[in-house]
Amino acid sequence: MTWQPTNNVEQDRFDKLQRLRDAGIDPYPARVQRTHTAQAAIETFERAESVNPESPEIIEVIVCGRIVRQNLKGKIYFAHIEDGTGRVQLFVRIDAIGEAMFEHVRKDLDLGDFLQASGKMMRTKAGEVSVEVSELRLLSKALSPLPVIKEQRLDDGTIERYGEFSDVEERYRQRYADLAVNPDVRDVFRKRSKIIRAVQNFLDNEGFLEVETPILQPIYGGAAARPFTTHHNQLHQDLYLRISFELYLKRLLVGGYDGVYEIGRDFRNEGVSFKHNPEFTQLEFYKAYIDYAGAMDITERLVAYAAQQVNGSTVAHFEGHEINLAPPWRRVTVRDIIRQHLEIDYVEHPTAESLEQEMRKSGLQFRPGQTRGKLIEHLLGEVEQHLIQPTFVTDYPVDISPFAKKVHGDATHVERFEYYIAGMELGNAFTELNDPLDQEERFLEMGRLYGEEDEDAAPVDEDYLRAMRYGMPPCGGVGLGMDRLVMLLTNRSTIREVLLFPHLRARE
Repeated sequence: MTWQPTNNVEQDRFDKLQRLRDAGIDPYPARVQRTHTAQAAIETFERAESVNPESPEIIEVIVCGRIVRQNLKGKIYFAHIEDGTGRVQLFVRIDAIGEAMFEHVRKDLDLGDFLQASGKMMRTKAGEVSVEVSELRLLSKALSPLPVIKEQRLDDGTIERYGEFSDVEERYRQRYADLAVNPDVRDVFRKRSKIIRAVQNFLDNEGFLEVETPILQPIYGGAAARPFTTHHNQLHQDLYLRISFELYLKRLLVGGYDGVYEIGRDFRNEGVSFKHNPEFTQLEFYKAYIDYAGAMDITERLVAYAAQQVNGSTVAHFEGHEINLAPPWRRVTVRDIIRQHLEIDYVEHPTAESLEQEMRKSGLQFRPGQTRGKLIEHLLGEVEQHLIQPTFVTDYPVDISPFAKKVHGDATHVERFEYYIAGMELGNAFTELNDPLDQEERFLEMGRLYGEEDEDAAPVDEDYLRAMRYGMPPCGGVGLGMDRLVMLLTNRSTIREVLLFPHLRARE
């Protein structure tokens, strides 16, 4: 299939491409030179100006970038080119590059084309630092025009962007174009990278070892989710894309490491929403000789550190809320938070049937026939929207927490917490179960409670049980949804805004 122009604009650009080639100009050359980024070129000249304002040192540069603005004034051509650091203006005279090349500039350059410009730095009469171009090369001819985005400065000083690329889903489908025309979107993903780096630095400084565990697993586990299934042809073996790193990371504690962590992709074959994507970035860390209280301490310090490093403050602003991330965070049990907001005490309803009746009396909508633990989980889901300031919700029912130790003196609850900020659950943690016999019984109990097709089914991992029988140190473990943390610290209300290439439904 050979691409053909689909409209007059693309046809015009295609004709320019042919004209350049006919003139012996390669519109996609294999070699490129660059001595300075746009930002470095400007800063270098400004430093020279500060030393000698009247006659600054001559700064020779070669800069490269995409044309984002251009203006032809007789025998002078002005253009702004943009690279990953910013924009710089090109000042091009006909007598500097020759009439033949200037004719191509006049007729054959378009917004979106990439240029290489050589010359010396100067400041124009209008006061803008620019490159006075002595040589100009085309690096890449853009055959399709980028979407036109207009800017409007609001009364509060912020910039509102609008135009023909206002279809949000189209922005996600063509993220490359979205990034090219929306600098604020590029900033989100720069900040995402800084957040991940801050988390790594924090954990490294806490003595954790960053590791990598298998993405393709013969037995999935470590979370309640439906996996994606694939097949290894040579080994004649079904495999699963991991839903969690947990069981492999805890094997490493058995192996002698005191603290390990991994930041990577998990895959869960479940619904898509403003805070769910089938593949997502997860942090999990496990540390020997701490319990879930110690895990809370590390978690709140980690999030506050990331916010401070990336935004310069432990106060986050999210959808109109001012959220204080500085430790200590609020701690409240599942039982108490549900009683506070829904006036239902599930402890008074020891069976699923009794709890269902109470939930109906309260007018709650839910799927009948669930286990008691899943009903309690549903009640918590009704509450989470109210948890704006950072909150650790602790002590979960045992039948929905197969990897946590029981609360001392309470056989029905475990030492588990989830933490909520801005009405979102950001993560899940336990005082990890290290009794192999108890763990095996939990696996079997989960098998009795849930059928094979239930997303909460947890298959028995015999190798993990074998590892536990060698002895696992007491430990605490935490999972943190990195995408949701990025949402929080960049004030983005949907996960698709913080994923470069979110999963979208196929077009009809």
